[in-house]
Amino acid sequence: QVQLVESGGGLVQAGGSLRLSCAASGRTFSDYAMGWFRQAPGKERQFVAAVNRFGTHTWYADSVKGRFTISRDNDKNMVYLQMNNLQPEDTGRYYCAADSVSATIRDRPMAIKSWGLGTLVTVSS
Repeated sequence: QVQLVESGGGLVQAGGSLRLSCAASGRTFSDYAMGWFRQAPGKERQFVAAVNRFGTHTWYADSVKGRFTISRDNDKNMVYLQMNNLQPEDTGRYYCAADSVSATIRDRPMAIKSWGLGTLVTVSS
């Protein structure tokens, strides 16, 4: 499996921005579609965004469309999540995920084999 390490979380006021990063290692990065998920306290993990293997297609949860942007750099084995206009409901632990099939990330997260440990994002009102 590919190993994933997230970074970039922190405390930010509502309306602010953060950029999350996920470093991948162990496998050929461009073999994997990548995604971001989040889990708020007491809630289930939910899909946030995904990008295909070569960065040509992206998908977003309705709740983050127009505010979040996922991108990847296959030369650096990195995937990013730029988060703008953050709101308190965006608070949670954000996880990076990898799978060889984009549809698995979008539609079947329980089947994803590679997860990072997450980075915590807290948005104060």
